[in-house]
Amino acid sequence: MTTQDYAELRAELATLTTEAFRPDLAEIDRLPTAEIARIMNAEDATVPAAVAERLPDIAAAIDATAARMSQGGRLIYAGAGTAGRLGVLDASECPPTFNTDPSEVVGLIAGGPSAMVRAVEGAEDSKQLAAEDLEALRLTDRDTVVGISASGRTPYAIGAVERARRVGALTIGLSCNAGSALAAAAEHGIEVVVGPELLTGSTRLKSGTAQKLVLNMISTITMIRLGKTYGNLMVDVRASNEKLRARSRRIVALATGADDAEIEAALAATDGEVKNAILVILGGVEGTTAAHLLAESRGHLRAALHAAPHTAP
Repeated sequence: MTTQDYAELRAELATLTTEAFRPDLAEIDRLPTAEIARIMNAEDATVPAAVAERLPDIAAAIDATAARMSQGGRLIYAGAGTAGRLGVLDASECPPTFNTDPSEVVGLIAGGPSAMVRAVEGAEDSKQLAAEDLEALRLTDRDTVVGISASGRTPYAIGAVERARRVGALTIGLSCNAGSALAAAAEHGIEVVVGPELLTGSTRLKSGTAQKLVLNMISTITMIRLGKTYGNLMVDVRASNEKLRARSRRIVALATGADDAEIEAALAATDGEVKNAILVILGGVEGTTAAHLLAESRGHLRAALHAAPHTAP
């Protein structure tokens, strides 16, 4: 970049709320640790309120996402730096929590997997890189792409949204500045304005917290809409370790009130599938019948219970 290019970029950054300088915190390094912690905690406490202001936008985006995913589409996050890492984090937690295939919820970070632990020079500045990453996933019009960028100007995130729109995919733009280019590029713009950061421009702080809260909502509520829960129980949890196997049994117990022997028998009859085991107990059906009923109800346990020959009260 030339000197003029840098001057223009500096001028652009100066207009962003996420980059604003806080004169009142200019001597924060001279304060006692406890006071810095108090100030930081107070700043963090403002984030949920900022998210609350955008709940109608978030809910609309979630309903649209669930509709696409119910038709076999995927949820794809795309971002750079902290925003990209948060997308990868949210995506990586869906398989153990909701028993999704790793291909169903995907996190793309500018620069690839190595960028999770160290910056990849120039990756966030490339719209073309985002397009190539999506092309590698064979993006379709059933998919949903969520561009994530605190500034709302990151070329990688905007490029991902622009590429997704060209193929007819659903697009969501999540940023922390009002009037962002990212929100304008997406069908669903979500702008959670959390204000200037404690450390000037350090958007891993309030902006990162806001992004994580919204991504939690997008993935969690979408999965609720897709029947991945029964009430507030994670009935599609994947029992991949001892803790989760114990949690699976607790979930079946909470959902059914059955004793340990009945729970073990139901899990044995359903190859350890929690949702199926609950249906076996409450619906009074065999394991194979439970699997059939759930397939017929597209995985929605309440619908499968309604269709069972004799559901327990």
